[in-house]
Amino acid sequence: MIPRIVVAAPASGAGKTTVAVGLMAALRRAGHTVAGFKVGPDYIDPGFHAVATSRPGRNLDPMLSGEQRVAPLFAHGAAGADVAVVEGVMGLYDGALGTEGFSSTAHVSKLLRAPVVLVVDASAAGRSVGAVVQGFVAYDTGVRIVGVILNKVGTDRHEAEARAGVAPTGVPVIGVLRRDTRLTVPSRHLGLVPADEQRAQAEAAVDAAAELVRAGVDLEAFMVAARAATPLDTEAWDPTAEVTPAEESRPVVAMAGGPVFSFRYTETAELLTAAGADVATFDPLHDSLPEGTAALYLGGGFPEMHAEALSDNERLRAQVASAAAAGLPVIAECAGLLYLCRELDGHAMTGVLPATARMTPKLTLGYRTAVAASTTAFFDEGRRVRGHEFHRTEVRLDADDSPAWYLPGGKLEGISRPAVHASYLHLHWTATPDVPARLVAAARVHVGLEK
Repeated sequence: MIPRIVVAAPASGAGKTTVAVGLMAALRRAGHTVAGFKVGPDYIDPGFHAVATSRPGRNLDPMLSGEQRVAPLFAHGAAGADVAVVEGVMGLYDGALGTEGFSSTAHVSKLLRAPVVLVVDASAAGRSVGAVVQGFVAYDTGVRIVGVILNKVGTDRHEAEARAGVAPTGVPVIGVLRRDTRLTVPSRHLGLVPADEQRAQAEAAVDAAAELVRAGVDLEAFMVAARAATPLDTEAWDPTAEVTPAEESRPVVAMAGGPVFSFRYTETAELLTAAGADVATFDPLHDSLPEGTAALYLGGGFPEMHAEALSDNERLRAQVASAAAAGLPVIAECAGLLYLCRELDGHAMTGVLPATARMTPKLTLGYRTAVAASTTAFFDEGRRVRGHEFHRTEVRLDADDSPAWYLPGGKLEGISRPAVHASYLHLHWTATPDVPARLVAAARVHVGLEK
């Protein structure tokens, strides 16, 4: 099984993304083939992982995909690599609220039987860092913490004090990173700016992180720890085993991409391809619908930051509106929902849905259990799914329309029509492989490949 390590921290803000990305890039530059993973639903960090590794970034989320799929998805994503680095989420033991740590970094480390390296922010402590490490080691002995990386260290004297504090714990310090202003990455209302939006800045940040890690971390000690991971007996997830494709001609499923629509899980395109589609990625800022488009998938991103530019592509807006009116099968998640509205912050969108969207000060964030409100081409009424939403926008309907989901407490969410399903909810389709299969089947019917 592939050598692997989980990069965790006592809390958010300790610098684990910098360290994880830096490790991925430094190991790759040392000649390794590196697979990068992110615990949880976040889309942005995997984009930086892709820059660092030159491989697709992937998510491991027991809440969205089911814990039984975490190890198989890991094995699938790590195929062909000689080391895997898994970036954790929040603090090591922080999971979904009220679940006793379900979907936490610790939970995933156990599912992967992977050792953990703890990144500790030492900027405001010296010997006390040792007490933090000892507490995390003792909290759950089922989690193997095999190394510590001290981050944001100021001086040689500061480093000596922190090392002395950690020494009694028996956990080796395998790296010490100094404060570095080059590691600042542009951010906005939902976190970092995605790598696809600021490619040059993302590459510069990855280069700086790689150099910091190369200079401050014992990469050989890291690899020794990764090779000591407990054997993991699992079959790799296989998208072709999840769906049954038709043997006839393959319909084109258009998938929005580019800087605006960069939030989508890597397995989404893999499942659509396995289901028999030719996936054609296009950039709604500049492109038209791909030739022969038989269905449309609009994922997540930041359309609110590019509303004027999206509006300026009048040809595409007209194409989407006309195609949807003619029955084009469409699944839209979050950013896709906004693009299907009449307008976003006063800028004209496609008008597929009788709704307006706007930015708000309120952050909506969290896992959701949802029930399909009606039967569509993709979901049967009453279908229960688990998804995640993360946005600061709101959508207001101009007319009565069928909601996409019923949420707990009786809340209605999204909009659905027989061939359109638009919602803030992001799903990980590995847990619902029939959905991409049904999208492809609907595409075949739409273009006359199947009755």
